[in-house]
Amino acid sequence: MSQPSTHPLHTIQKERAIIFILAALQFLHILDFVIMMPLGPVFMESFKIDSAAFGLLVSSYSISAGVFGLIGALFLDSYDRKMSLLVLFFGFSFGTLLCAFAPNYGFLLFARVVAGGFGGMIGATVLSIIGDIIPVFRRGTATGVVMSSFSVASVVGIPIGLSLANKFGWHFPFLSLAIAGFLILPIGYKVLPSIRYHLDSDVHPKQSQLKSLKQVITKKDHFAPFIFMVFLMFGGFTIIPFLSPFLVSNVGLAIGDLPYIYFFGGLFTFFTSRFIGKLSDRYGKLMVYQIISIAAVIPIVIVVTLTKTSLPVVLTVTTLFMILVSGRMVPAFAMITSAVEPRIRGSFMSVNSAIQQISSGAASYVAGLILVQSPDNQLVNYELVGMISVFSLLFSVYLAKKVKIAG
Repeated sequence: MSQPSTHPLHTIQKERAIIFILAALQFLHILDFVIMMPLGPVFMESFKIDSAAFGLLVSSYSISAGVFGLIGALFLDSYDRKMSLLVLFFGFSFGTLLCAFAPNYGFLLFARVVAGGFGGMIGATVLSIIGDIIPVFRRGTATGVVMSSFSVASVVGIPIGLSLANKFGWHFPFLSLAIAGFLILPIGYKVLPSIRYHLDSDVHPKQSQLKSLKQVITKKDHFAPFIFMVFLMFGGFTIIPFLSPFLVSNVGLAIGDLPYIYFFGGLFTFFTSRFIGKLSDRYGKLMVYQIISIAAVIPIVIVVTLTKTSLPVVLTVTTLFMILVSGRMVPAFAMITSAVEPRIRGSFMSVNSAIQQISSGAASYVAGLILVQSPDNQLVNYELVGMISVFSLLFSVYLAKKVKIAG
């Protein structure tokens, strides 16, 4: 648990400005990842690839993020978190620029690995900053604001990205993201304060990052949040990457209908994520997580069993799906952020982020192997993937009780 009484005080206005810039950086980072999924039908058609190859394209980013996240755990706690975040974001923007100029599937796969290697550590650093400067009793709300970046990406980013892809080709959304990333860097440098609490704290003696990493990995209290993270990711990322291809090939939606799915889903989650964050602070993060996760089973079962359905019905189901499946992340990440003491929070969040990324990549890849395309290009076995998701959700409800607040 952070010690806000010993940390330099920030005014509410400064705190809000910091949260805003963190949310903006998180928005671009998340949009770069999530834009891949609605473009699934475009990539599968352009490169003539099957679901397994597309699953590899999605998972390559996540697995790269996980591997480099473990490397990042060795040094992230040795530097000012502000500079760490800005350097990582520069590398991520460069990787996204490579995606924009990818001439073929192989190069795009390589570019996704580069973008993921830097981008995977951004989330860990953002959450570490929140853990360092936001008191625990407001951390759920702050986490909800930053996590609402996913909603903004869905409402604004994905529809615009799909429109740009339809008009100028799939390269253009990545070019736009890279340019936006390079433009926001100087703003982040000006707005974010130096964040050295983890370096200047005298509560515990300094130790090498290798020892910090060893302590993070071997401490028994950390096992529960790490295992919890695995099932948290499998609960969503077995379903999410193939939602767009499934809706087009099996449910009968046109590619032009996909922006509506993400617009309405993101529009609602933009508000519900922050509301869920406030509920988590008021009624307890564990209880809110358990209720939302159990409720999420309903839309998951409906989504994976959809057949030819009208757009309004699909919008209702997918919006509920996004509200609950993404909403559970708010109390989950608030619990995980509070499960470690400040001096090793950067290393802990890096390891946790690595587990998160590798797990989401593994979920996407496993789902891609299970799914097969029929002669009429429909995706088969999506309901089997849904069963894996439901099991993971319900088991995570049990595991959540094992996550304890540090101190």
